[in-house]
Amino acid sequence: MVQFHEHIITDLLEDPTGGLVILSSGLSLPKLVSSLLSLHSPSQGTLLILSPLPTLKSQILHHHNTDQNPIEITADLPSHHRLSIYSSGQICFITPRILIVDLLSNKIPTSSLAGLIILNAHSLSETSTEAFIVRILKSSTQNRNQNNSNVLYIRAFSDRPQAMVSGFSKTERLMKCMFIKRLHLWPRFQVYVSQELEKDPPEVVDVRVPMSKYMVGIQNAILEVMDACLKEMRKSNKVDVEDLTVENGLFKSFDEIVRRQLDPIWHTLGKKTKQLVSDLKTLRKLLDYLVRYDAVSYLKYLDTLRVSESFRSVWIFAESSYKIFDYAKKRVFRLARSKDVKLNEQSKTKAGKKRKLKGDDRNEGEADGTSSSTTSSGVVLAQVLEEAPKWKVLREILEEIGEERQKQALSGEEDQVESEVVDNGIVLVACKDEWSCKQLEDCIMQSPQKVLQEEWKKYLLSKVEPRGLPTPEKKKAKLKPKEPKGFGILDGVVPVTTMHSAEASSPNKQEHDVLLAAASKIRNQCRRELVVEDEPQPLAGSSRKGAKEKGKEHKKRGQAYGQNSGCKDNGIKIDMVIKDLPEISGSKNKSQTVKNDQAAIDGYYEANLQRASVHKEVLQRHAEEFDLTGSQNAKPIPPVHFYALESDQPILDILKPSAVIVYHPDMMFVREIEVYKAENPSKKLKVYFLFYEDSTEVQKFEASIRRENRAFESLIRQKSLMMIPVDQNGHCLGLNASIEPISSSHQNSTRRAGGRKEIVKEMQVIVDMREFMSSLPNVLHQKGMSIIPVTLEVGDYVLSPSICVERKSIQDLFMSFTSGRLYNQVETMVRYYRIPVLLIEFSQDRSFSFQSSSDIGEDVTPNSIISKLSLLALHFPRLRIIWSRSLHATAEIFASLKANQDEPDEMKAIRVGVPSEDGIVENDVRAENYNTSAVEFLRRLPGVTDSNYRAIMDGCKSLAELAVLPEEKLAELMGGLKAARTLRDFLYAKYPTLL
Repeated sequence: MVQFHEHIITDLLEDPTGGLVILSSGLSLPKLVSSLLSLHSPSQGTLLILSPLPTLKSQILHHHNTDQNPIEITADLPSHHRLSIYSSGQICFITPRILIVDLLSNKIPTSSLAGLIILNAHSLSETSTEAFIVRILKSSTQNRNQNNSNVLYIRAFSDRPQAMVSGFSKTERLMKCMFIKRLHLWPRFQVYVSQELEKDPPEVVDVRVPMSKYMVGIQNAILEVMDACLKEMRKSNKVDVEDLTVENGLFKSFDEIVRRQLDPIWHTLGKKTKQLVSDLKTLRKLLDYLVRYDAVSYLKYLDTLRVSESFRSVWIFAESSYKIFDYAKKRVFRLARSKDVKLNEQSKTKAGKKRKLKGDDRNEGEADGTSSSTTSSGVVLAQVLEEAPKWKVLREILEEIGEERQKQALSGEEDQVESEVVDNGIVLVACKDEWSCKQLEDCIMQSPQKVLQEEWKKYLLSKVEPRGLPTPEKKKAKLKPKEPKGFGILDGVVPVTTMHSAEASSPNKQEHDVLLAAASKIRNQCRRELVVEDEPQPLAGSSRKGAKEKGKEHKKRGQAYGQNSGCKDNGIKIDMVIKDLPEISGSKNKSQTVKNDQAAIDGYYEANLQRASVHKEVLQRHAEEFDLTGSQNAKPIPPVHFYALESDQPILDILKPSAVIVYHPDMMFVREIEVYKAENPSKKLKVYFLFYEDSTEVQKFEASIRRENRAFESLIRQKSLMMIPVDQNGHCLGLNASIEPISSSHQNSTRRAGGRKEIVKEMQVIVDMREFMSSLPNVLHQKGMSIIPVTLEVGDYVLSPSICVERKSIQDLFMSFTSGRLYNQVETMVRYYRIPVLLIEFSQDRSFSFQSSSDIGEDVTPNSIISKLSLLALHFPRLRIIWSRSLHATAEIFASLKANQDEPDEMKAIRVGVPSEDGIVENDVRAENYNTSAVEFLRRLPGVTDSNYRAIMDGCKSLAELAVLPEEKLAELMGGLKAARTLRDFLYAKYPTLL
C-alpha cells in the first residue's frame, strides 16, 4: 500500500460518522477501498457496499487479499437468506434497488449494520436511490447514539473531480443529503501524493512523432470547421460563451455542458442550432479517429458520414470541409493517367498495385478475373495506403528494447537477464480500444502494408456489396448504376431518393467507376478462391479436416471471411463491424519463430492469468520474437502484450511489465503507472509516451490535467466556505418546507378546536418494485408519505382503493406506444379500478412539451404522439391523463389526489390481476372474475354506450339473461326507450335465408 492511502484511511477513521473522499483519477481507488475493507471485523456488524460498476467491483475483489471474501446479494436469494446475511457481520455487495426494498419492508435489522460504502459518489443527487437509503438508515438508527452503541457510518468515494463541480454547490448538497460532515480532498498535487509518486519515478521517454502532411491538413480543416460551428452557435445567444471553446470541444463532457444549458429551451431552438450540437460531437469524433485509426478505416468512416449527414449537417457545407474528404482520399489512393504510371512504374517501389481501366465494356468472365474498361482518358487507380506514423516508431521502440536486452546478455549480466525473463521481460502496449490492439498486433506479426492491403480489400468489397458476395444478376446491376444511391461503405444500401446530383458530390464519375471496377476484380478473386477451397483435395489426416472446416467457415461467415480469404498466411483479420473479436494467438502466424524458453514464459503467463481471473480478451500474447520480413537478419522483439484502456483491468499488477509503451496517452493510465512504480520502488520500469507532434492528442492530454487541477481548486474554495449544520437531517434545499410548516401551524393555532392537536393521518402509497429504478419513491418519502413496496400486476402506484396510476416518462411513453404495451396496461387499469390515471412525467431540466411548435404540422397524422394520445383517450373515456412538470410536481399531485380518499389495501392491490389457482372466488378481484370477451361483445351491441353498459352489467348476470329481459326493464337499465327498442330489434331480428 502506498503511504498516501494510509493517510486517507487514517483521516476516514478519525470521524466515526464517515466522510466523502475525492481523489484524482488513476490514484488506485480500488486498492484504497480494498485496504479499507481489510480493516473490517465481523464484530463491528455487516458492511454494505452499494454495487459499483462491474469493472470497479472486479478490481476491488482482485486487490482484496483477506480470507473473508465479500458476498454479493442478488434478487435470486430468498428473503430469509438475505436476512441471515444482513446479520452475519460480513462484507456484502448489494444493489440500491434490493437494499431500499428490504429497508422499506423492514427485512433488515439496522442495529446489525456497521456502515455503508458508496462508490461513484459523483453520479448521485438529492433524488437518487442512494440518498433515499441513507435517509432511512439514519432515521432508523437515531436511537443507537442514545444507547451508546456504534454509530452507523457513511463513506463515499469519487475519482471524478470534474463531475463534482458541475452545477451549483453540488458537493455541499451531496454531503447534506448523505449525512456526511467531512470532505477529504486528495489531488495529484497534494504534498503527500506528489512526494511519494516523485520519490522514485520511472524512466520516461517522450517520443514526439510528426504527423504526415495530409494528417496535418485534415486536423487543421476539422479545427477550422469546429471553430466555424462554435461561432454560429454563439450567434444564437442561448449558450454561455465562455464554455464555447475549441479546447472544451475536445472532451465528451462538452456535449453534456451544452445540452444541460439548452435542454430547458430545446423546444424553442431552431433546426440549425440543434444540428450544430450534433455536428460538434461528430467533429470531435473525427479528430479522435484521425490519430487512432488507419487511413483506410478513417476514409470508410468519412464515407459513412457523407451518406448519413450529407443533407442535414451544417459542418459538411463549411468551406474547409472539402479538405477533410480530399486529404483522406489522398492518404489511401490517387487517380493518374495511364501513360504517367507506365513511365514511373519501375522507379516507384513503395507504390501499390495499379489497376487500369479502359472503358465501359466490362468483361467479368475473363480468366484472370480482372475488370477492364475503356475510357477516353485512360485513368489508373494507384494505391497510396499511407501508414500511420506511429506504427514505424512502435516497431523501432520494440526493436530497441530487444537490442538492449541482447547487450545485457552479452555483457555477462546473466542473473539479471534471468530475473528479467521471468519477472520483467514483458512489454506492455496500452491502446485506447480493442480494435487498435488487434490492428497493432497484426502490424507486429505481419508488415503494415499487409494490414493496409486487407483493409483496402474490405473497403473495395464494401463498395460492391456490403452484405456478402452478390449473385451475378446483382453484379450487373451494381456495375451499371443509373442513379447512384450513396457512397462509401453504405453504397447501395441507404437509398437517397433526391440524389440526382450524387455523381457531382463525388469528385468525379471516373473515380466512382474506377473503384467499382477494382472492387469487382477483388470480388472475383475471392469467389474463385471459395470455389477452389470448397473442392475436395487429396489431403491426408488433419489437413483434409482443416479444409472441410474452412469450407464450413466460409459458408457461415459470408462476406467477412470472403474479404479475408485473399491472403491465407496473414493470420486472422478483424473488421470494425464485427464486435465478436476472436482471440489472436501468436502461433497462427507462419513467419513466427519460437525460442527455447517459451514454455517458461507461457507458464508465467498462465499463473498470472489464473491468479487474476481476467478475461482472455484483455491480454494478447505474442511469441518472444517475430520475423517481419521472413529473413534471418530481422531484429528480435521481446514479448508484447496489448492492453485496451477501455477494459479497466489491473493489468500492471498482473503482468508486472518492465517496459510500458503508452500508444494512446491517457491521464488516468499515467497515474496508474506512477502508483505502480511507487509500490515497487526497486523495480526498473521504462515508460515510452507516443505523441503526435502539434496534434490535438497532445492538447487534449494537457487540457485534461488542467481541467482536473481547476476542479480541485474549485473544491478547495468550496470546502473553505462550506456550511454543513451539525444537526443536519438530510433535508437540503427545503424539500420538506411545503409539509412541515403547515403541520406546525395547525398544531399551534388556537382557532382550531381551542388549540387541540390535530391527528395527522400518514399517507400511504403502494409502489411497484420496478418503480424503484426511478427517483419518484424517494421524493414521495421526502414529502412524508409512507412507501409500501410490493409486486403489482396492474399499475405502478396505487393511491386509494379506486385510484391507480401508470407512470410514463417521455421516452417510455414513445416506446410503449410503439410496442402496444400502453394499450394493454390502460385496459387492465380500466378493468379493475374506478379512476385509472396515466401520469406523463417530464424532466425538470427539460422543456415541458413533446415537440416544438415548428415541428407540429398542419395535417393530422396517425404516427404523431398527439394523435396516439387522442385515440387512447377516445377508446378509454374513463382514463384520466395527468401532466407533471417534475418529480416534485408529481408528489404534489399525488397528495392532492389522495385528499379525502381511503388508504389503499395492500393485500387487495397485490391480488389485482393475478391469475387464481383455486378457481373463481366470490367478491374477488382476480382476472378470472372478469369476462373480457362478454363485456367487449356487450359494448358493441346497438344502443349500448359507455354511459349505460355498466348499468346493464349490474342489472343482468349474463348475455343470455339480457336477451330475455322485457322491454320496460331494458329501458330502465339503458336510460331510454329508444335505446332499449334498438337493442331488442337487433336481438330479435330474423336471419335472412336464401330461397
